[in-house]
Amino acid sequence: MRITGDHTALALEGRLDVRTAADARARLHQAVDGGLGDLVIDLARLEFWDATGLGVIMGTHRRAGRIGRRLVLRSVPAQLQRLLVATRLHRILAVEGVAAEPRGATLPAL
Repeated sequence: MRITGDHTALALEGRLDVRTAADARARLHQAVDGGLGDLVIDLARLEFWDATGLGVIMGTHRRAGRIGRRLVLRSVPAQLQRLLVATRLHRILAVEGVAAEPRGATLPAL
């Protein structure tokens, strides 16, 4: 997992799962606490997230809301977007755009 950016915009790359959750949580919470306005998280290069990773995102969303900020997910890969829809989290989280699937890729429907 690699996280780049500052307290207004971050990009996540790799896997957000049980192995990377603690470090990601600390970095995301630091970004929330250090800024004002929307915190945009670009997920275009995020390969995978599991239930723990989704928990990190939801925890960051709640933390941001408590201090008057909004968490915005940008360029969510299509496979991860389907998971947001299946869990109905797309109704709670602010999502801007779905990243294009690689050419020729076929993903199973949920």
